[in-house]
Amino acid sequence: MIIVLLGPPGAGKGTQGERLAARLDVPKIATGDVLRAAVKEGTPLGLEAKAAMDRGDLVPDAVIMGIMKEALAAPSAAKGAILDGVVRTTPQADGLQQMLAALGRPLDAVLLFEVDEDELVRRLSGRTTCEACQRPFFGRQPGETCTEGGVTGTLVRRKDDEPEAIRKRMQVYREQTSPVIDWYKANGANLVQVDAIGTLEEVEGRVLSALRIS
Repeated sequence: MIIVLLGPPGAGKGTQGERLAARLDVPKIATGDVLRAAVKEGTPLGLEAKAAMDRGDLVPDAVIMGIMKEALAAPSAAKGAILDGVVRTTPQADGLQQMLAALGRPLDAVLLFEVDEDELVRRLSGRTTCEACQRPFFGRQPGETCTEGGVTGTLVRRKDDEPEAIRKRMQVYREQTSPVIDWYKANGANLVQVDAIGTLEEVEGRVLSALRIS
């Protein structure tokens, strides 16, 4: 199965994406991860991405989709993938559809994680992030140590996790994502809305039920 995850920052789509990927035995592919890997490996597309970032520019959608195509064509994604952060705009949604068509693979579902703004502010204002691995943590304080992934880092509170910044991010998210949702509806995608408030197990249950996975 190939599934796209949509939702605001702090909705839990990354965590639920990891759980769903493990359940389906497929990789979770995040844009940032594949970009960093391509840059580190020095692939042709990775070098294009690095050049854009070095100039302070956004990485072009064509480069991102090219890197995603390579990731989806890898043997590890033969059974499918969970795509996190790949689609943020309508050009990216269209680019992904064209890329999947070129690979001869269908998009099985688009999961839209929904959380109200006050809950997101509560969640994110209590979040810290590891400087080394970028893993988010809830309920842990700045200055604590993270040893995930074999590296040691310090937990920090990002400026964009302050309440005012969160509300601005939500405004940008709504402006960008509303057209994406409309695009998927207009193009007949299997768009599934998921109530993302609750325990990890409760939300996971809703995801599996929505996808009819027992």
